[in-house]
Amino acid sequence: MPLRGCHLGSKKLSLVLALLLVICTHSVAFGEGLTVGVAANFLVPFKEIVRLFEQRTAIRVDGIFNSSGNLFGQIKKGAPYDLFLSADKLRPEILWKEGLAKEPFIYAKGTVVLWTAKKEFCRGRSWRQVLNMQSINRVAIANPKTAPYGEAALEALKTVRLRASLNGKLVFAQNVSQVFQYAHTRAVDAGFCALSSALSELGKTGCHFILEEAPLIEQAACILMRSGRRADAQLFARFINSAESATIKRTYGYH
Repeated sequence: MPLRGCHLGSKKLSLVLALLLVICTHSVAFGEGLTVGVAANFLVPFKEIVRLFEQRTAIRVDGIFNSSGNLFGQIKKGAPYDLFLSADKLRPEILWKEGLAKEPFIYAKGTVVLWTAKKEFCRGRSWRQVLNMQSINRVAIANPKTAPYGEAALEALKTVRLRASLNGKLVFAQNVSQVFQYAHTRAVDAGFCALSSALSELGKTGCHFILEEAPLIEQAACILMRSGRRADAQLFARFINSAESATIKRTYGYH
């Protein structure tokens, strides 16, 4: 009996050692990974790009999603990001000129849309006509001070002289992804979103209008100088602008 008990224990020990070997090998392969501050509009394509990149390289990439302004503020205060994917060119350029980042590069050009879960609103109307409807009581927009898509939407409203008529109706969200969340859950009647949200699976359940009055938004990225994994960051930066990534970006309306 004692010998059988000892034999059973060795089997358990072998199993534990085998599991530990798998865990250790996995940890070595992935290491600590890259941490990327990502503009909220780019959430969906970013996740697909990361999935491909991790398959190709075994380098883990973690995205932190927020408005460009909030991410910029965090970086200025020392947040440990390896890369910054902004929804504008200005903020990465500031970081570069201040010696906090390498020279920025354009990774996407995005489009502003008005999105609503109420498909009946879109029939035979323009986005301006939708906003003039009496049944429109709440319209979400990303904070224009921190979110480039919110800033562009606000400029479009001013161009078509609708800003004043929306006083008391605008609901300001922290970022453009939160705008889509408000609109999708019908907490608001419509929201100024990124085209990428409108082309997502959830986005296809509603309808959208492209804001021709809003310019394409040039989105720049930069590698941060404080990164301890700049070689991996450079590899990921190149992959973002690869042919494979370009296909994903086009799927979600990015140029």
